[in-house]
Amino acid sequence: MRSGVIAQKVGMTRIFTEAGEHIPVTVLKLDNVQVLAHRTDEKNGYTALQLGAGSRKASRVTRAERENFAVAKVEPKRKVVEFRVSPDNVIEVGAEITADHFVKGQLVDITGTNQGKGFQGAMKRWNFGGLRATHGVSVTHRSHGSTGQRQDPGKVFKGKKMAGHMGDVRVTTQNLEVVQTDKDRGLILVRGAVPGSKGGWVLVRDAVKRPLHKDAPKPGSFRKTGAPAEAAQASAEQKP
Repeated sequence: MRSGVIAQKVGMTRIFTEAGEHIPVTVLKLDNVQVLAHRTDEKNGYTALQLGAGSRKASRVTRAERENFAVAKVEPKRKVVEFRVSPDNVIEVGAEITADHFVKGQLVDITGTNQGKGFQGAMKRWNFGGLRATHGVSVTHRSHGSTGQRQDPGKVFKGKKMAGHMGDVRVTTQNLEVVQTDKDRGLILVRGAVPGSKGGWVLVRDAVKRPLHKDAPKPGSFRKTGAPAEAAQASAEQKP
């Protein structure tokens, strides 16, 4: 089981195939996603990676959080999430996960908070058919109708589908196809819609109901902190 990533929803667009067919895609951006800490069976009872994404002013972070970021030697993050992983898929602290962590054609599960719709009636919220348009029905055409039974049990059961607050809940859309990735810009293009508003944070994981893509890297695709600078210094030392 590999780690997921924290991404930010940029919006929707479309791309064209070589045959001229257009594919609607949602653009997800990886904003400096780094490993902050490890969770181990010996110490915590489970194996997981703590990831952070985005950036935040140090003045907006509590002292305890600042200490955790200082231990990982990374700047304060706006979003922090844990991902369960298998022991052989642990990535070192400080490494930055890149967009090619997922490959073209792979299926992923995406979790986010969907858009809030406010207070809605039963027809919009639960797709009820409503009452009849005639034959004695007046004023209450869009009502949900009866909500209970008779004197026994004499109450409305909990969880009854009625009018109420709609949306603004955590949902997961499964088996979305990765159409394209851009490692340099940190973009992942996913076919179809993704829950959440523009600018919202989502969690992208390998699909749990499908086998892992054969080309997916293990434990993942990432770059070590300071690796580009070290490579540039090494190449400069080799020059006469």
